[in-house]
Amino acid sequence: MNTLELKIPPPAVAAVVALVMWALSRAFPLPALPGGFQGWPAVASALAGIAIALAAIVSFRRARTTVDPRRPEETSAVVSSGIYRITRNPMYLGVLLVLLAWALRLGSAAALLGPPAFLLYIERFQIGPEERLLTQRFGSLYTEYRAKVRRWL
Repeated sequence: MNTLELKIPPPAVAAVVALVMWALSRAFPLPALPGGFQGWPAVASALAGIAIALAAIVSFRRARTTVDPRRPEETSAVVSSGIYRITRNPMYLGVLLVLLAWALRLGSAAALLGPPAFLLYIERFQIGPEERLLTQRFGSLYTEYRAKVRRWL
């Protein structure tokens, strides 16, 4: 399974998960979520996810380091300012919130399987390998950052 580590771009993983969520919502329309979740909660989750992900990209650009998660060896700095003071993985958190919004919009309980599936995949095949490489590259600087800031929230 190590062959999947750092290979598939997280946006592609999210797109596949979103497609599967849509298919599940069509194949298993019941039980449906209460209609109120399809409106404002879905919009709020999507907007929060987009804002968090954009804040992360801005922080990386300011630090002049790569935003390509498939190449952590090209990282030139440990970014610990901005949104990175709150979470070590704001880009993935943003995508997770957008997937949650999609599940809510679809209105199917079956679609709610998508965000946890994305989380499990990203933790195993993206975050774990990234953290190993960043620890090797930055040593105690990254280890101290990991001790101060939680992976998600």
